[in-house]
Amino acid sequence: MKEKKLELYYFEQCPYCQIVLSAIRSNKLENKVIYFDTRKDQKNREKLISDTGRSTVPCLYIDGKPMHESRDIAEWLKLYAEDLNKN
Repeated sequence: MKEKKLELYYFEQCPYCQIVLSAIRSNKLENKVIYFDTRKDQKNREKLISDTGRSTVPCLYIDGKPMHESRDIAEWLKLYAEDLNKN
């Protein structure tokens, strides 16, 4: 697998975001993800809405393609963690 660009749109207080952040930590992917807090920077929220038509977080962009739903994101991270950590 070629190296993936991972960008997470989230905010700390969101319980669904915490599921994804926990999956990132447990799969040792902290340094593989670029984080964009939608509460700390309005531009991040605006980009998310512009791209997806939604403001809901978490949203993980994988090579520019958005994935919503915390459980789907956590599952994807777990499934590809070994490959992601090789790069």
